[in-house]
Amino acid sequence: MQQGVQIDLISEERLSKLTSMEKIHMILDDVRQGTIVILEKGLDPEEQGKLIEMTMHEILPDGFNGIEIETYPSHEEAPGFLQRLLGRTRPESRLTVIGPANQLRMIRKDKDMISAWVSSR
Repeated sequence: MQQGVQIDLISEERLSKLTSMEKIHMILDDVRQGTIVILEKGLDPEEQGKLIEMTMHEILPDGFNGIEIETYPSHEEAPGFLQRLLGRTRPESRLTVIGPANQLRMIRKDKDMISAWVSSR
């Protein structure tokens, strides 16, 4: 048996084939197993909110401690005229890191880097 921490890097292409609920269930299933999940293209704000909501319902009955999640947007700038016209007022998120709260600690987040500490079980 191998020891250590499993990290799954999930491509934007794979995520685009899933519904919002499929993404959330996939992430929660992996994190419950102790896997750190890194999404190439992050969840949209509604999906992220639903992930947090579903996590809160699953905390503790079976020892699950919840999740740690960090993401950063693809643009820091204000949306342009065309983006506002098309209804895209929020920047899309890009890389998102999600893991078990008892194994993953976010140390620092800048506009272009996320530093995390990961412990083995």
